[in-house]
Amino acid sequence: MLESIGISNIWTYLLGVIFITLVPGPNSIFVLTSSAKHGVKGGYKAALGVFTGDALLIFLAFLGVASLVKTSPVFFIVIKYAGALYLTYLGLKTLYATFQKKKETSEQVSEVTVKAKDGLYVKALFLSMLNPKMIIFYVSFFIQFIDPNYENAGVPFFVLGAILETCSMLYLSVLIFGGVAITNKVKHNKRLASLSNSCIGAVFLLFGAKLALTA
Repeated sequence: MLESIGISNIWTYLLGVIFITLVPGPNSIFVLTSSAKHGVKGGYKAALGVFTGDALLIFLAFLGVASLVKTSPVFFIVIKYAGALYLTYLGLKTLYATFQKKKETSEQVSEVTVKAKDGLYVKALFLSMLNPKMIIFYVSFFIQFIDPNYENAGVPFFVLGAILETCSMLYLSVLIFGGVAITNKVKHNKRLASLSNSCIGAVFLLFGAKLALTA
Protein backbone atom coordinates (compact mmCIF):
# COMPACT_ATOMS: atom_id res chain seq x y z
CA MET A 1 0.00 0.00 0.00
CA LEU A 2 2.78 2.46 0.96
CA GLU A 3 5.69 0.52 -0.53
CA SER A 4 6.41 3.38 -2.93
CA ILE A 5 7.58 5.55 -0.02
CA GLY A 6 9.56 2.83 1.74
CA ILE A 7 6.93 1.49 4.13
CA SER A 8 6.18 -2.24 4.32
CA ASN A 9 3.54 -4.28 6.19
CA ILE A 10 1.45 -1.21 6.94
CA TRP A 11 -1.52 -3.21 8.30
CA THR A 12 0.73 -5.03 10.76
CA TYR A 13 2.10 -1.67 11.79
CA LEU A 14 -1.42 -0.27 12.34
CA LEU A 15 -2.34 -3.24 14.55
CA GLY A 16 0.82 -2.69 16.57
CA VAL A 17 0.10 1.02 16.92
CA ILE A 18 -3.45 0.37 18.12
CA PHE A 19 -2.19 -2.09 20.72
CA ILE A 20 0.54 0.31 21.90
CA THR A 21 -1.89 3.23 22.08
CA LEU A 22 -4.44 1.31 24.15
CA VAL A 23 -1.91 0.17 26.77
CA PRO A 24 -2.45 2.41 29.84
CA GLY A 25 0.46 4.69 30.68
CA PRO A 26 1.19 7.88 32.61
CA ASN A 27 0.44 10.05 29.57
CA SER A 28 -3.06 8.70 29.03
CA ILE A 29 -3.80 8.76 32.77
CA PHE A 30 -2.70 12.41 32.96
CA VAL A 31 -4.93 13.39 30.03
CA LEU A 32 -7.87 11.54 31.57
CA THR A 33 -7.45 13.24 34.94
CA SER A 34 -6.89 16.65 33.32
CA SER A 35 -10.17 16.40 31.45
CA ALA A 36 -11.94 15.19 34.58
CA LYS A 37 -10.70 18.19 36.58
CA HIS A 38 -10.61 20.92 33.96
CA GLY A 39 -13.05 19.89 31.25
CA VAL A 40 -12.59 19.31 27.54
CA LYS A 41 -10.35 22.35 27.04
CA GLY A 42 -8.03 21.27 29.87
CA GLY A 43 -7.96 17.74 28.51
CA TYR A 44 -6.89 18.92 25.09
CA LYS A 45 -4.19 21.14 26.59
CA ALA A 46 -2.73 18.04 28.25
CA ALA A 47 -3.20 15.98 25.06
CA LEU A 48 -1.37 18.65 23.05
CA GLY A 49 1.52 18.44 25.51
CA VAL A 50 1.69 14.67 25.08
CA PHE A 51 1.41 15.05 21.31
CA THR A 52 4.27 17.57 21.23
CA GLY A 53 6.46 15.47 23.54
CA ASP A 54 5.96 12.31 21.51
CA ALA A 55 6.67 14.19 18.27
CA LEU A 56 9.93 15.50 19.73
CA LEU A 57 10.91 11.99 20.88
CA ILE A 58 10.21 10.60 17.40
CA PHE A 59 12.32 13.36 15.87
CA LEU A 60 15.15 12.71 18.34
CA ALA A 61 14.95 9.01 17.55
CA PHE A 62 15.31 9.81 13.84
CA LEU A 63 18.33 12.04 14.54
CA GLY A 64 20.07 9.15 16.27
CA VAL A 65 19.72 10.26 19.89
CA ALA A 66 18.50 6.73 20.60
CA SER A 67 22.06 5.52 20.06
CA LEU A 68 23.33 8.04 22.61
CA VAL A 69 20.66 6.99 25.10
CA LYS A 70 21.51 3.33 24.56
CA THR A 71 25.30 3.67 24.75
CA SER A 72 25.55 6.29 27.51
CA PRO A 73 24.45 4.76 30.85
CA VAL A 74 24.83 8.09 32.67
CA PHE A 75 22.65 9.97 30.18
CA PHE A 76 20.02 7.23 30.29
CA ILE A 77 19.98 7.05 34.10
CA VAL A 78 19.72 10.84 34.53
CA ILE A 79 16.69 11.10 32.25
CA LYS A 80 15.11 7.94 33.67
CA TYR A 81 15.30 9.10 37.29
CA ALA A 82 14.20 12.59 36.35
CA GLY A 83 11.09 11.01 34.85
CA ALA A 84 10.56 8.82 37.92
CA LEU A 85 10.88 11.82 40.24
CA TYR A 86 8.44 13.82 38.14
CA LEU A 87 5.87 11.01 38.24
CA THR A 88 6.36 10.75 42.00
CA TYR A 89 5.87 14.51 42.30
CA LEU A 90 2.60 14.33 40.34
CA GLY A 91 1.39 11.43 42.48
CA LEU A 92 2.21 13.12 45.79
CA LYS A 93 0.71 16.39 44.63
CA THR A 94 -2.52 14.64 43.66
CA LEU A 95 -2.71 12.86 47.01
CA TYR A 96 -1.94 16.06 48.92
CA ALA A 97 -4.66 17.96 47.08
CA THR A 98 -7.09 15.17 47.91
CA PHE A 99 -6.33 14.80 51.60
CA GLN A 100 -5.47 18.32 52.67
CA LYS A 101 -7.84 19.52 55.35
CA LYS A 102 -7.37 23.21 54.76
CA LYS A 103 -10.63 24.83 53.71
CA GLU A 104 -10.42 27.28 50.86
CA THR A 105 -12.84 29.93 49.74
CA SER A 106 -14.50 29.61 46.34
CA GLU A 107 -12.27 32.42 45.01
CA GLN A 108 -9.13 30.60 46.17
CA VAL A 109 -10.30 27.36 44.61
CA SER A 110 -11.05 29.17 41.35
CA GLU A 111 -7.60 30.79 41.31
CA VAL A 112 -5.83 27.47 41.96
CA THR A 113 -7.90 25.79 39.24
CA VAL A 114 -6.99 28.45 36.68
CA LYS A 115 -3.27 28.17 37.49
CA ALA A 116 -3.38 24.38 37.31
CA LYS A 117 -5.21 24.51 33.99
CA ASP A 118 -2.61 26.88 32.52
CA GLY A 119 0.21 24.46 33.42
CA LEU A 120 -1.31 21.33 31.90
CA TYR A 121 0.51 21.60 28.57
CA VAL A 122 3.95 21.96 30.17
CA LYS A 123 3.32 19.15 32.66
CA ALA A 124 2.20 16.79 29.89
CA LEU A 125 5.18 17.78 27.76
CA PHE A 126 7.64 16.96 30.55
CA LEU A 127 5.77 13.74 31.32
CA SER A 128 6.13 12.62 27.71
CA MET A 129 9.76 13.71 27.25
CA LEU A 130 11.16 12.26 30.48
CA ASN A 131 11.11 8.66 29.29
CA PRO A 132 14.35 7.71 27.50
CA LYS A 133 13.06 4.23 26.73
CA MET A 134 10.53 5.67 24.29
CA ILE A 135 13.26 7.03 22.01
CA ILE A 136 14.81 3.56 21.79
CA PHE A 137 11.35 2.03 21.33
CA TYR A 138 10.46 4.29 18.41
CA VAL A 139 13.62 3.30 16.56
CA SER A 140 13.27 -0.43 17.22
CA PHE A 141 9.56 -0.39 16.33
CA PHE A 142 9.64 1.82 13.25
CA ILE A 143 12.68 0.15 11.68
CA GLN A 144 10.73 -3.09 11.27
CA PHE A 145 8.41 -1.42 8.76
CA ILE A 146 10.92 0.65 6.78
CA ASP A 147 12.44 -0.69 3.57
CA PRO A 148 16.25 -0.60 4.12
CA ASN A 149 16.75 -0.10 0.37
CA TYR A 150 14.67 3.09 0.28
CA GLU A 151 17.06 5.98 -0.30
CA ASN A 152 15.45 8.55 2.01
CA ALA A 153 14.67 6.91 5.38
CA GLY A 154 13.26 10.17 6.74
CA VAL A 155 10.10 9.96 4.62
CA PRO A 156 8.80 6.56 5.86
CA PHE A 157 10.00 7.34 9.40
CA PHE A 158 7.93 10.49 9.66
CA VAL A 159 4.91 8.99 7.91
CA LEU A 160 4.90 6.17 10.47
CA GLY A 161 5.28 8.77 13.21
CA ALA A 162 2.34 10.77 11.86
CA ILE A 163 0.15 7.64 11.82
CA LEU A 164 1.09 6.88 15.43
CA GLU A 165 0.39 10.46 16.53
CA THR A 166 -3.01 10.44 14.76
CA CYS A 167 -4.05 7.22 16.49
CA SER A 168 -2.81 8.61 19.80
CA MET A 169 -4.80 11.83 19.43
CA LEU A 170 -7.98 9.92 18.54
CA TYR A 171 -7.56 7.72 21.61
CA LEU A 172 -6.81 10.70 23.86
CA SER A 173 -9.95 12.42 22.53
CA VAL A 174 -11.99 9.43 23.67
CA LEU A 175 -10.36 9.67 27.11
CA ILE A 176 -11.03 13.40 27.30
CA PHE A 177 -14.75 13.13 26.66
CA GLY A 178 -14.91 10.01 28.84
CA GLY A 179 -13.23 11.89 31.69
CA VAL A 180 -15.72 14.73 31.42
CA ALA A 181 -18.64 12.28 31.37
CA ILE A 182 -17.34 10.46 34.45
CA THR A 183 -16.86 13.76 36.29
CA ASN A 184 -20.42 14.83 35.58
CA LYS A 185 -21.62 11.62 37.22
CA VAL A 186 -19.47 11.68 40.34
CA LYS A 187 -18.97 15.41 41.00
CA HIS A 188 -21.79 15.48 43.53
CA ASN A 189 -20.39 12.46 45.38
CA LYS A 190 -17.44 13.88 47.32
CA ARG A 191 -16.43 10.52 48.77
CA LEU A 192 -16.28 8.87 45.36
CA ALA A 193 -14.43 11.83 43.87
CA SER A 194 -11.90 11.71 46.70
CA LEU A 195 -11.41 7.96 46.21
CA SER A 196 -10.84 8.34 42.47
CA ASN A 197 -8.28 11.13 43.01
CA SER A 198 -6.48 8.98 45.59
CA CYS A 199 -6.32 6.07 43.14
CA ILE A 200 -4.94 8.35 40.43
CA GLY A 201 -2.25 9.67 42.78
CA ALA A 202 -1.30 6.11 43.71
CA VAL A 203 -1.12 5.14 40.02
CA PHE A 204 1.36 7.96 39.31
CA LEU A 205 3.49 6.79 42.24
CA LEU A 206 3.44 3.24 40.87
CA PHE A 207 4.47 4.45 37.41
CA GLY A 208 7.31 6.41 39.00
CA ALA A 209 8.51 3.39 40.96
CA LYS A 210 8.27 1.17 37.87
CA LEU A 211 10.32 3.60 35.79
CA ALA A 212 12.98 3.91 38.49
CA LEU A 213 13.29 0.19 39.17
CA THR A 214 13.24 -1.23 35.65
CA ALA A 215 16.47 -1.51 33.68
